[in-house]
Amino acid sequence: MQREESHPAVPAALAPLRNPVFRLIWTATQISSLGWLVQSVAISWLMATISASDLMVALVQAASTLPAFFLSILAGAIADSFSRRGVMLAGHCLIALASTALALSVGLGFVSPWLILGLSFLAGCGFALNDPAWHASVGDILEKREIPAAVTLMSVGYNVVRSIGPALGGVILAFLGPLSAFAFAALSDLVPLSAVLRSKWQVRSSPLPRERMTTAIHDGMRFTAISSEIRVAIVRATLFGLSSISILALLPLLVRDQLAGGPIVYGVLLAGFGTGAFIAGISNSYLRRITSQNRLITLASIACATCCLLLALTSSVAVAAIALAIGGAGWVVTWTGTDVCVQLASPRWVVGRTLSIYYALTYGGMAAGSWIWGTVAQNYSLTLALEGAAGALLLVAAAGKLLPIELWEESDQGAFDFTPPELALDPKPRSGPIVIKVEYLIAEENIAEFLRCMRERRRVQSRAGARDWTLQRDLQKPTLWTETFRTPTWTDYLRLDHRLTVTDREVGERLAALQVGGSPPHLALSIQRSTSPAPGSQVQPVPFVSRP
Repeated sequence: MQREESHPAVPAALAPLRNPVFRLIWTATQISSLGWLVQSVAISWLMATISASDLMVALVQAASTLPAFFLSILAGAIADSFSRRGVMLAGHCLIALASTALALSVGLGFVSPWLILGLSFLAGCGFALNDPAWHASVGDILEKREIPAAVTLMSVGYNVVRSIGPALGGVILAFLGPLSAFAFAALSDLVPLSAVLRSKWQVRSSPLPRERMTTAIHDGMRFTAISSEIRVAIVRATLFGLSSISILALLPLLVRDQLAGGPIVYGVLLAGFGTGAFIAGISNSYLRRITSQNRLITLASIACATCCLLLALTSSVAVAAIALAIGGAGWVVTWTGTDVCVQLASPRWVVGRTLSIYYALTYGGMAAGSWIWGTVAQNYSLTLALEGAAGALLLVAAAGKLLPIELWEESDQGAFDFTPPELALDPKPRSGPIVIKVEYLIAEENIAEFLRCMRERRRVQSRAGARDWTLQRDLQKPTLWTETFRTPTWTDYLRLDHRLTVTDREVGERLAALQVGGSPPHLALSIQRSTSPAPGSQVQPVPFVSRP
């Protein structure tokens, strides 16, 4: 962890800002976000003026979010396998390149709808690389207890900028023209590049060889699929993104067609959205204390549905601004809650991949939603599209009954210091498959508790990399139970044990406490060998190593 500076007591919500590295990158990110929001206003309005297609206008949102669906999982695996700082630098380079190219194309008068979408897609690729690495790095830079406050600060900071950026973008667009807006964005994108270059933080390195990308992606997807807390958060967030993106994707059409406004009105309405998000963000800690996270996210979906309905029915700029403030509040409460849920449920070895899967599916949902609601608006009407989105958001709120977001657990997801067992043989890193057997002696009265612990044990071991996990009871000696699983290689076995967190180890301690006589369970390791000899060779015995 980066050492924090000595500061007087500060509110818990601002505690992460005491860390100089987090403070520098966080501040630079807000400056870059300001430029991105100014550019977003300019892009959306420019597209609305050079293209008569409602779908092309809505696709601006899809172009910047779709890359996250395709690249985030790969970027997460890279962030967990390589330097997260390096991945952040690569992402910011792509964003700066896209902004600079867009500014130059507008300055030279060479601009078209497809060029705008293409450069928006390139910037989206940069965000796809940067976002998982930056969010995963928060846990490297800060203490675990500060992660919820840090995620809230990141969300609130962006939404403070959101309350300024769109209005600023509208003013720049109206008085100075698109070129000034794009040039401002290109310069602002250089700030986080400088901040990351100047910052360094310590990351605990693994003594094991780096995983292949395909294996790393598979393990990340396996962990996410087995972890119910993460899985539910991702499903809820994806459904919310699919429905709620209609607010932002259709806003340029609302301003142009229903409110008969221009860039300033568009900027003011986005500022209303950001203001609501800011108020909800600074109130988030208080809201979490008075109600559950699941209820907060349900109410947030209802707030966004209310926003869609009001936008569909009003022709007043003031009413639309109030509606967007309500929608902004629901937006930030949902994204903050689901993001923190994924972060706190993920150990450090896989957090980049779980966050990347989260971003891939949520951004994919937003990209699909932009296309769906844009198509409805073009083929039917803007009002019908907003009303349909409101109905979808009410269904998302109802999904809270079937897919509740669990309370955040203050469990220790830090790595456990693992010492490999002593062996009589010297296996090579790729020797395998390795068969692991753990024998337990369990009294009859403890079987129910033992099976409860074993259900958790199976989940813990499987998501860390165990294959073919089974539990057997000896028919001749009923007190003897044997847990068996495999890993493809010896390195995979070592990696599995390094992945187990302090909280995961507590499951093993509870099982050990159920042992007859208080003796520890018996661990046996063996390497699987085929009985079929190679041509011209003799059959080799199956090596076996055990440890009490």
